[in-house]
Amino acid sequence: MDVQEPKITKEDILELRDSDFNSNNVCIVTGAGSGIGRATAVAAAANKLMTVGLDIDESGGKQTQKMARDMGGQMTFLKTDLCRDEQIKHVVSEAAELGTIRYLANIAGIQHIDSIENFPMEKYDLMQRLMLRAPFYLAKLCIPHMKKSADGVGVIGNMASIHAHICTINKPVYNITKFGLRALTQSIAAEGEGKIRSFSVSTGFVKTALALKQIPAQAEQRGITPEEVVRYVMMGSSRIKEMMSPIEVANLFIFGFSRHAKYLIAGDLLFDGGMVKTYAQK
Repeated sequence: MDVQEPKITKEDILELRDSDFNSNNVCIVTGAGSGIGRATAVAAAANKLMTVGLDIDESGGKQTQKMARDMGGQMTFLKTDLCRDEQIKHVVSEAAELGTIRYLANIAGIQHIDSIENFPMEKYDLMQRLMLRAPFYLAKLCIPHMKKSADGVGVIGNMASIHAHICTINKPVYNITKFGLRALTQSIAAEGEGKIRSFSVSTGFVKTALALKQIPAQAEQRGITPEEVVRYVMMGSSRIKEMMSPIEVANLFIFGFSRHAKYLIAGDLLFDGGMVKTYAQK
C-alpha cells in the first residue's frame, strides 16, 4: 500500500462559485505547515479567499504559502505557537488587517500513543491546549469579527475524526479532544443563530505525516508488524482499503464553508469509508 503523502494538484481541488469566496474575506487555517492543514490552506487560496496559515513549523508553513501562491492564490503564513494566548491574539489581529475574517479551519493536532495508566500528563496537557483550548480561543476571537461583517455571517470548521465517534485503545487523549471538538462545534452553532455556522469533519486515516508516524508505535503497543497495523488496524474496518488524501479532506472544508452548505449547522461530515457505520466484527 502506498502511504506517501500525495502531492496537491489544481485538478484535485474543489473550486466552487460563491460570491463570498473573494480576496476581501479571510480564511484562517491552523496546522498549515503540513498534511490536512496545508491542503486546506492551498484549497482556500485556490478558491480566491485571502488565506492566513498558522503553524509552529515555519519551514513547512512557508512551503505551503509558496504552493498556494504558485497556484494563483493569496496566502500569508504566520508562525504561531497555538499554546500561547498572546500569539493567537496577535495573529487574529494581523488577519483582520487583511480583510474580513469570515472562515476559520481548526485543524492543527498531534498524537501520542499510550495507555491511560502510562499516559504522560504533560502530553495530556499539551494535547488539550493545542487541540481544544486553541480552537475555542480562536473561535472566541474570530466570532466578533464575523459578526461585524456586512451580513454578520461566518463559518468555523473543526477537524474531528472517527475518534470523535468511537474510541480505540491507546489513544485516550486524542479520543477526548476529538469528542470535545464536536461539542465545541455544536456549542458554536447553538449560539450562532444560523449566521455563525459551524461543522466538523470526521475521517478515518489520512495520508499525512501524523498518521504515518503512528504506525511504529501502534505496532509496538499491539505486538504486531507495521504492515499488520495498516492492514488490520487502520484500514481493517473500512469498506475502502485506501487512505484518504489530504486534499480530499480539504475539499470537505471548502464545501462546508460555501453557500452550498447553508444547512450544515453543527453537523459532522463523516467521510470514513464506512468504518463507523458499517463496522462488522470478524
